[in-house]
Amino acid sequence: MKFRGSKKRLSLALLLMVTMVAAAGSLQAAEPFRLGVALGLSGTGAPYCKEAVEGLEIAINDINSQGGFLGKHHIQLFIRDTETDPQTAKNAVSHLVEKEKIHTLIGTYSSACALAVKPILQSARVLHIAPISNSEEITKIDPSEYTYSVVPNTYMMSKAVVMGTARLAREKGWSKYVTIASDYAWGRSSQEIQVDLFRQAAPDITLLAAYWPRLGQTRFNSFIVDILAQKPDFVLSSIAGADNAFWLRDARDYRLFKSVENPGGLISVTELITQASSIRRGLYGRCRAPFFAHMDNPAMVRFVADYRAKFDRFPSDWAVLLYDAVHILRQGVEKAGGIDTEDVRKALKAMTVETTRGRFTFRGIDNQLSCSAYFGRVADDPSYPFPVYHDLQVFKAEDIWRSEGEIDAARR
Repeated sequence: MKFRGSKKRLSLALLLMVTMVAAAGSLQAAEPFRLGVALGLSGTGAPYCKEAVEGLEIAINDINSQGGFLGKHHIQLFIRDTETDPQTAKNAVSHLVEKEKIHTLIGTYSSACALAVKPILQSARVLHIAPISNSEEITKIDPSEYTYSVVPNTYMMSKAVVMGTARLAREKGWSKYVTIASDYAWGRSSQEIQVDLFRQAAPDITLLAAYWPRLGQTRFNSFIVDILAQKPDFVLSSIAGADNAFWLRDARDYRLFKSVENPGGLISVTELITQASSIRRGLYGRCRAPFFAHMDNPAMVRFVADYRAKFDRFPSDWAVLLYDAVHILRQGVEKAGGIDTEDVRKALKAMTVETTRGRFTFRGIDNQLSCSAYFGRVADDPSYPFPVYHDLQVFKAEDIWRSEGEIDAARR
């Protein structure tokens, strides 16, 4: 009997071992999550997109070190360069969808590129998370149930700029201005919204002229000479990426901001770091995801520490946004309980997520995340080797996004 009992126990032990090995094999064989990323790694978007990939890398390494999504779906990454060109973006994303069979696309840089690839992803039923390109048209018009925006859109950013600038105009007695914006979807959308909102908020302030440099502009001399001739009190600029560096360089060379204010221009953490020695203190700017605004959030503190340990510098807005995008996707997968695209997109619908910037919710009508926009004054800070924003205004989504009624009306 003892022997038979020992054999029974041995059989049970062997059965248990086989079950464990089978389970481990099953765990190892779990389907990988195929993540596509399309960014402007060349062209005007290159400076921002390089940093975005670094934030992405931190997030993916963190998740894969724990076995992947749900502890078993290892993330396989497929990165493509859109060259900040809509047709190239379409070709790249079509290849990712058809050949690489991606579950989700994160991208892109340039709203024109995002608008170009959105219908491809919708038709293929591939989840699309937009972390940098932020034209409100991406989610407002021709809505796709597969597209989610995790960055403040152009309306949100523009309203924050107008609210911040209108206050300055009242304080300083400004009465006239000009605009300069890159001639593509994001620049057009930002400028038009700002002008319309200014007309409502400060009808006594006159728009003198609007300037439209092409995307990829490297010399702004002629624009600046004409702006100076107009003698405005301030200029509203909507220029990004490499173009923005050239704009700020030429404005500095011509001492434009000595006589004309430039409140609300895009001064992301990238510009604060790379132009630390030359950027004018006291300049008011806008940005989308400044790490220094959220150093009271443990998630941001952890990300900044990990980023600095790997890259020996502080993360830009673009690194923050890509890091958040991956972890928002992770939360959607966890809520869905699997990686099936239909289940994940449904899980994200109206979902509340945790990010380095705080706790936000996707609005049901347009899949826009309720994230904040930022406006502040460039100033030195003893905590950092580059200037940051002082007098920082953090505009909550509820105060700056379009009403659902406006979105409904725009879709009719």
